[in-house]
Amino acid sequence: MTVEAQGAGERTTPAPVSFREALRFWTKLGFISFGGPAGQIAIMHRELVEQKRWISERRFLHALNYCMLLPGPEAQQLATYIGWLMHRTWGGIVAGGLFVLPSLFILIGLSWVYAAHGDVAWVAALFYGIKPAVAAIVLQAVWRIGGRTLKHPRKVPLLWAIAVLSFIAIAVLDIPFPWVVLCAAAVGAWGGRYLPAQFAGGAGHASKAAAAPGAAFIIDDHTPTPGHARFRKSRLAIVVLAGALLWLLPMGALVATQGAGGTLTQMGWFFTKAAMLTFGGAYAVLPYVYQGAVEHFHWLSGPQMIDGLALGETTPGPLIMVVAFVGFVGGWAKQVLGPDMLFAGAALAATVVTWFTFLPSFLFILAGGPLVEATHGNLKFTAPLTGITSAVVGVIGSLAVFFLAHIAIVPAKGAAGVHVDSVALAIAAAAAVALLRFKVGVIPVIAGCALAGLALRLSGIA
Repeated sequence: MTVEAQGAGERTTPAPVSFREALRFWTKLGFISFGGPAGQIAIMHRELVEQKRWISERRFLHALNYCMLLPGPEAQQLATYIGWLMHRTWGGIVAGGLFVLPSLFILIGLSWVYAAHGDVAWVAALFYGIKPAVAAIVLQAVWRIGGRTLKHPRKVPLLWAIAVLSFIAIAVLDIPFPWVVLCAAAVGAWGGRYLPAQFAGGAGHASKAAAAPGAAFIIDDHTPTPGHARFRKSRLAIVVLAGALLWLLPMGALVATQGAGGTLTQMGWFFTKAAMLTFGGAYAVLPYVYQGAVEHFHWLSGPQMIDGLALGETTPGPLIMVVAFVGFVGGWAKQVLGPDMLFAGAALAATVVTWFTFLPSFLFILAGGPLVEATHGNLKFTAPLTGITSAVVGVIGSLAVFFLAHIAIVPAKGAAGVHVDSVALAIAAAAAVALLRFKVGVIPVIAGCALAGLALRLSGIA
């Protein structure tokens, strides 16, 4: 990268980043984006703000706030947004696509090992230790999101009420997730009007750190918004039309080849709906995916869903990529291309699910970014989202209870009935302490629990 001096004592102005250089970075990011949304955002901040200085701290956080207001994986959308801001539409497509593709290929490979060899003793032993770790990770998500959203019970009793009622709705009453989201948004809209103090300054990402001194940023605080990022009705119409075609053509092909009731067609439609409901991240939509994929369509079982989340936690990319595992296992079980093409059918199902899950995320950024920017900070717009975020706390809490129940209550060996697996609960407790008390990273915790599961199973203790 070249720079030109602007005068003594002044910062240098870097030359624009070439598309090829950006392509190398987005490719690298796709393989190192571990740690969930927080870790992925931290990686991008370190690389793009502190080291490469492609975008300033303020502009980075402004872009991130866009993504926090949208359904979908915020880290992937942030990459899409920055790529779009720097290199127009193709820059956004490349940045967002490369954030997902490495994870898709890795998950297809791991899902094949799981589907074809999941009953092998050592593989089962590894998953015995990983499942409690996943339960602890979900508990950590409840703690983080709850701590950010529900800080003061006396000051925000309505938000606490939304969280508790959402937990009851999902865990006890089995109310579908979309209705929970809609009700929380309605309460938020009402509260933003009549109780604004409780909904002001909703959950989000912020930073008090000032930008480090050094070379100027390519996209600085006062860099004018490029022409392609400004709102134009004609551009919005083009993006919406292109997005509609990118949805209709694959869906039409699935209906023509599989029928309206075919497994692949059902997956495409179901995960399109799921993509519209991912306010609050992957953990928030997982109960909806569970209700549909496990209970309604029977693409996989509850324990398999936990295994899929474990694989998603150990691979780079957005956590919502667990849907690729759901698609693969569902395509394998339903033999979507016949019994002689199990892998091809399962890989196709994983690809179909990924396409319909992430297509809306690209459209939200490419079409809606300028519109969301115009409404950022408007309480009438953010209060419903604060209500949804509060509901997310309760929804994720129900997911944690579901996971803990599935690892703790297991069939009794050699007898009818069930028993409590105290060893699995001990692993979950140790993982929770490591995550919450000692701030150990997700990958070391999962690796340690996997090795513990292997050792305990092989020794006959578990």
